[in-house]
Amino acid sequence: MSISVGAVGTASTVVTPENTAAAVGSGSLPVFATPYMIALMENAASTSLLPYLAADEGTVGTHLDVAHTSATPIGMKVWADAVVTAVDGKKITFEVSAFDEAGEIGRGTHERFIIRPEKFLAKAQGKLTR
Repeated sequence: MSISVGAVGTASTVVTPENTAAAVGSGSLPVFATPYMIALMENAASTSLLPYLAADEGTVGTHLDVAHTSATPIGMKVWADAVVTAVDGKKITFEVSAFDEAGEIGRGTHERFIIRPEKFLAKAQGKLTR
């Protein structure tokens, strides 16, 4: 099954002390951390591709260009949406956005590649023998 431009995915969480900038070390404040926002965006993109992948396929993120434009305090729900905007062979491009209960908190683009996990992991493990 081929991947459709317009395919969508979503992911959500709640801001807790464990996913704040202070906890992850990306800042000193108790607000939703940018690395967690990015992970949420990648999760939404990855999820959008699941119906299109063969049993022996997976995807990996290779590029992100995002802005985190609004802080979210502990206790608020946050979510990310991903929409496929282009398919070029194994490269899939997305528009990603993130929100909290008050509105948009981030936006950008993301690229993922379709891979064969067994081959991908073997190549990564090969670095240990160099």
